[in-house]
Parts: sequence; structure tokens; C-alpha cells
Amino acid sequence: MLQRTSTQSIRISQLARTSLFYKPSLCLRQISLWSRYTLRCPRLAVTVRPFSSTRLRHDGQLPDPPKKLAIRENIYTLPNLLTVSRICACPVLAWSIVDGNYYLATGLLAYAGLTDAADGYLARRYKMSSVLGTVLDPAADKILMTTLVVSLTHQDLIPLPLAVIILGRDVLLSLSAFYIRYSTLPPPKTLARYWDVSLPSAEVRPTYISKVNTTLQLVLMGATTVNPILPFDLGLALQALQYVVATTTIWSGFSYLFTKNAFRVVSQPKNRTPGSP
Repeated sequence: MLQRTSTQSIRISQLARTSLFYKPSLCLRQISLWSRYTLRCPRLAVTVRPFSSTRLRHDGQLPDPPKKLAIRENIYTLPNLLTVSRICACPVLAWSIVDGNYYLATGLLAYAGLTDAADGYLARRYKMSSVLGTVLDPAADKILMTTLVVSLTHQDLIPLPLAVIILGRDVLLSLSAFYIRYSTLPPPKTLARYWDVSLPSAEVRPTYISKVNTTLQLVLMGATTVNPILPFDLGLALQALQYVVATTTIWSGFSYLFTKNAFRVVSQPKNRTPGSP
């Protein structure tokens, strides 16, 4: 009887050591034979059943696989701060144009242009680019453009049809951006997650004609703002530039519909099983 018990103890010990899940660190004390059929340790048990194969089991349930974590990024960067400051300057710019203070308006417009160039340079040079920046920077340009168009049209310096074309295009693109944000947001799609700017879902990539159009629009608005304080009139040149801007505005709006790389969906990390690399 003693020989039979010793032989069974040796077999069970060898089975525990050769098992795939066997780890010596799991046992806090030397494995001892408590009964004829079961070899126990604090977190691991090897059970021997008559007429069945011996298997290794855990005392508790296996942990659930890790849940999918949403990608988050650092949004508190210097380029984003400059972009936000450009947005905050827009109400003051609108007031200065409506009030007829074109000197202040010219200074604010110059500040907007400098910060627009600086945030792009800093993001590329010091690797501070972010998905939020790719959305916030063109949004700041649109807010600035809307401010200039509305205030200059109010002063009869920009024709109303051109203002309708520029603003109409921006409204349509903004509605498209809201839809893309909702459709690419990883679940759960809640209102709080929708407005959480640290959860990127899609990266906007302006088309080439859109960049050209933005430059021409800024040149037109800047020249129109500066024209009242110049000793000479830019009337004919501004009128020709207005037709060019109307054409590029319509063209750039359609370019987002026919360009495949206009935006890129930000991939989310996949679920991983405990044994996957």
C-alpha cells in the first residue's frame, strides 16, 4: 500500500512539472499529498479522476481578456495653444473692422498669419503634431475667414454673392466633418466621448487646391482690410482677385468629394489574447 501511494505521488508530481501551466512560484510551500486523488497548493490543484485523463485547473476563474482601450493623445502642445489664441483673436478682429479701426484689424490679421505659420513649423520641427491639431488648425482658419467675410461684407467691402459662396462651402464641410467624427468614433458613441478631443477618430488632410484656396482667400481678405489705410486704391486688383477666389472656393469644395486621402481614420488597438505577442 505504501509503495502504491509513493508511486502515485511521483506520477502526480511529474505530471504537474511537465504541465504547460506549471510554475514553481505558484506554490508557496512544498507540495504534499493530502489525499489519494488530489495534490493541492494555494493557487493550483492537480486532480486525478478515475477513468479520465489528469488535467490542471485553477482554483478561481480565468481573468477576462483585456478590454479595448481607446487611443488618447497629448493635446496640450504649443502649436495647439497658438491655434487657440488665433481663434480667441477673431472676435476682437471683427469688432475692429465693424468699428472702422483698420489699423488694429491689420495688426490682428498679421498676428493671425504669424501664428498660423509658427504652429505648423513647431509641429513639424519638434514633432508636436497631433490629430487634434490637424482638425483645430483648419478650423481656426475657417473661423478667421468667417470673421473676415462677415465683418467686411457688413462694411460693403466684399460683395454678398462671394460671401455666400465662401460661407456656404465652409458650412457644408463642417457638417461633413461632424458626420465623419460620429461615424469613425469607436464605441460606445456617447455625447461625452464625441466632444472629447483627446479621443482622435479621423485625421483631416487638406487637398492641394484647398491650401491654394485658403491662401488666396487670406490674401483677398488681408488686402481688403488694408486697402482703406493705403494711400492708393486697390479696387481693380481686388475685383479680379474676387473672381479667382470664387472659382477656387467652389473647386476646393468638390475636391474633398473626389479625393480618397482627404481624411484618414485613426486605427484603434486590437484586442489581444493573454498568450498573443
